[in-house]
Amino acid sequence: MDIAALVGSSWICALALCAVLGDAFLPFIPSGTLVILAVLKTAQIDGAPLMLGLGVATASFLGDLLLLRLARRGAPMVNRRLEHRPKLAASVARVQQALDGRTTRAAAAMVVIARFVPAGRTVLDLAIGHSPAHPHRFLRWSALAAMIWAAYIVTLGWLNSHWFDTAWLSLAVSCTAATLVSTAIARVVRRHRQLSLG
Repeated sequence: MDIAALVGSSWICALALCAVLGDAFLPFIPSGTLVILAVLKTAQIDGAPLMLGLGVATASFLGDLLLLRLARRGAPMVNRRLEHRPKLAASVARVQQALDGRTTRAAAAMVVIARFVPAGRTVLDLAIGHSPAHPHRFLRWSALAAMIWAAYIVTLGWLNSHWFDTAWLSLAVSCTAATLVSTAIARVVRRHRQLSLG
């Protein structure tokens, strides 16, 4: 492993991990883009994509755990956010209701899918945090979702770093692909919700 190259790229890796941790609270943070950029910066270093993937999965799970704990303890920051954002509060209530009526397998799938929907992770964490049910099962599914999303986003960046000669093209293609996947999943979720309501 090229230690000098790894250290030289460590700032973007640290920034990406902080973004993944923080986008549980602030879903507008471009965490996926920063992870892809970190992958492109370290793709030629032996073992770096694997280490980055493990770091991304860990940061993602810790972000969920932190927001969940804050929501369960009724942190003023979380309550204020829900009070001032009625759409977010309505989404949280809708997800709580959906989770209550799901089987274990369906609820686990919902947790994994939420990771790929813009702001889905935030809504889900708040819904579980405000639910009277104990969150232990959710944490297991959250860990699984974090690993799946980390593997997906790191692999996407790594593949494009090998398919294209220029870093900017790899970044553009990776980010476009990630956006298209998220948009498609969000549309499927929205359509499913409309059909269930109708």
